[in-house]
Amino acid sequence: MHFMRSHCCYDAVPTSCKLVVFDTTLEIKKAFVALVANGVRAAPLWDSKMQSFVGECQGGRGSRGTAMGCRQSGQPRVSTGMLTITDFINILHRYYRSPLVQIYEVEEHKIETWREVYLQGSFKPLVYISPSDSLFDAVYSLIKHKIHRLPVIEPISGNVLHILTHKRILKFLHIFGSTIPKPRFLKKTVQELCVGTFRDVAVVPENAPVYAALEIFVDRRVSALPVVNAAGQVVGLYSRFDVIHLAAQKTYNNLDISVREALRQRTVCLEGVLTCYPHETMEDIIDRITEEQVHRLVLVDENRYPRGIVSLSDILQALVLTPAGIDALNS
Repeated sequence: MHFMRSHCCYDAVPTSCKLVVFDTTLEIKKAFVALVANGVRAAPLWDSKMQSFVGECQGGRGSRGTAMGCRQSGQPRVSTGMLTITDFINILHRYYRSPLVQIYEVEEHKIETWREVYLQGSFKPLVYISPSDSLFDAVYSLIKHKIHRLPVIEPISGNVLHILTHKRILKFLHIFGSTIPKPRFLKKTVQELCVGTFRDVAVVPENAPVYAALEIFVDRRVSALPVVNAAGQVVGLYSRFDVIHLAAQKTYNNLDISVREALRQRTVCLEGVLTCYPHETMEDIIDRITEEQVHRLVLVDENRYPRGIVSLSDILQALVLTPAGIDALNS
């Protein structure tokens, strides 16, 4: 907690990194292909007419109060000033009919058209943060607003410097936090600490159609689904990131294929399914999730039956916010 409060967001920005920005007049299909081609999961949106990033608050640009106070409670969990994989999932979920019907909205719509349809004119400011704000504020903002991408915007120029993620922040802590004493609770098991989701875990059968997985993503607002076989054992993981590859492969017009087949057709080696056990310590979990550079571990028992999910949000909540007496996960 003290480590995160004593370091600012600029400290966690890499010396060299890739940033992709989309103009809102770009065709949606090209945008999603570009996400895959550049290996990124989200891109800030630029409005050429307004000469500003979409959803950016006017006045007080880049201040901590603006960054963390823009979004009002009860609004959808979507960073409306960015195009993300969630948008692709929502488009497929809304417009898919059958393998015989082409999804015109993906082929022809521009980003601005989709935003008009989806947002229906409601103004939802972009959640962002200043490079001088602390990493503690960044963690709080990510978890509080239930977002996975937090733009770091330079307050004078209004330029986006970087997109902060849970993974980047945890990696920063893992590398540079080694110089500080480790909390004693890291030696406790995840079961003892209750870090993760242990009830009502969303899963998808391997023979279920991909469209069924999309429905679960939309309804349950989860970022990944353990894939189970007929016996209920974990055999894979289907994540939101897997869905975006349907754009690159141009297979989004057939969402009736099984999840098992979709996983088999992946053209690149993705994170796969990494598991952990209830008896493992928090320190072991953090080491594994950081070294493997994944976003979550599936908690399983000795027979590989799913018992929970331990995500980056769970870990950062336990490491950074809980010691400060803040429960942003359930607020």
